[in-house]
Amino acid sequence: MTDTAGTPSGPATVSGAAATGEGRARRRRRWAKAVALGAGILVMAAAGGGWAVYTKLSANITPDEAAAAELARYERERPTALVRDAQNILLIGSDTRAGDGNDEYGRDLGSERSDTTILLHLAADRRSATAVSLPRDLMVDVPGCRRADGGRSEPTFAMLNYAFQIGGSACTIRTVEKLTGIRIDHHVVVDFSGFKDMVDAVDGVEVCLKEPIRDKAARLRLPAGKVTLDGEQALGYVRARKSLGDGSDTDRMDRQQRFLGALVHKVRSDDVLLNPVKLYPVLDAATSSLTTDPELASLRGLYRLVRGLRDIPTKEVRFLTVPRESYVYNANRDQLVEPEAEKLFALLRADRPVEVAREVTPDSHNDRRPDDRRSAPSPTPTFRGNTAAEDTCE
Repeated sequence: MTDTAGTPSGPATVSGAAATGEGRARRRRRWAKAVALGAGILVMAAAGGGWAVYTKLSANITPDEAAAAELARYERERPTALVRDAQNILLIGSDTRAGDGNDEYGRDLGSERSDTTILLHLAADRRSATAVSLPRDLMVDVPGCRRADGGRSEPTFAMLNYAFQIGGSACTIRTVEKLTGIRIDHHVVVDFSGFKDMVDAVDGVEVCLKEPIRDKAARLRLPAGKVTLDGEQALGYVRARKSLGDGSDTDRMDRQQRFLGALVHKVRSDDVLLNPVKLYPVLDAATSSLTTDPELASLRGLYRLVRGLRDIPTKEVRFLTVPRESYVYNANRDQLVEPEAEKLFALLRADRPVEVAREVTPDSHNDRRPDDRRSAPSPTPTFRGNTAAEDTCE
């Protein structure tokens, strides 16, 4: 049967439409399968690449098995952690000349000392972090420690950095725990090249210089004002001592704290933690020269530790130096100022807030106001320091 124009109608027309619909459906099914296959390949490639990245970064970190064994031996004498979930990490900047590029910073290949020692306290609620610098020249009681050759040293009264030289990170941890009464949960040792590479990975860090710097030993030639330091310059800047400021180790630690604050601010402001493209080179640099306790010696371990840190406001990331003064028997050495130092350690042990300011008065550490010591408790003691939110040029 045809219509007036001679075109087939009725069942024949319906059958043609059905055939066309089935063809489209088959094409859609083939397209869906192709998309699914392509997506699967991409997922597999991404997963494989992600696993390769994870494996590489984890392999960068050296587990400090010897320190773990030594600390386990002295477990009974170590302090007890008082606040659950609060964490204390000892950061040790090693001046070892071993390793790629590190021999550029001296000829003493046989010695390794802790050029920088920082006690980092992370609050249990992860709403604040406090980094306390401990002077390398601080006179302390160093316990008997296991030497690298397997022998044991005798207990002695010496500079803090002697502990690392004689017995490595385990000896330094035991010394700091004895000094502060604070349980050290983790430790991280960073050498020169790791520090440089991390600064370069974030494209430099901006600091403010009140005066031009001309320091041949530190390899620095910088103008006054705002300057962005690359890794090599940053290392010279934080390590220089005699040619910058008043030449004291305290001034050098102040400079290190301001620089670390600027580094934290740079990482946070550039959204490095949320951008995989920016984050990878930072992680690669940060892990390449790390030695940590076994629990931290993987990306998973580090992630568990720092996953809450990204939410800490920079104004709640504090840097300060333990209250210190010249050692009574040697002006080139340091000793703790008491009772101020113990007040600081007590706050950290109890996971209580630590307040810092660029300038503090002699009374700011007092438990009570000087004009009414018997009745009115003072505000929280304030220590000389800075936060990561502060502009180094102000």
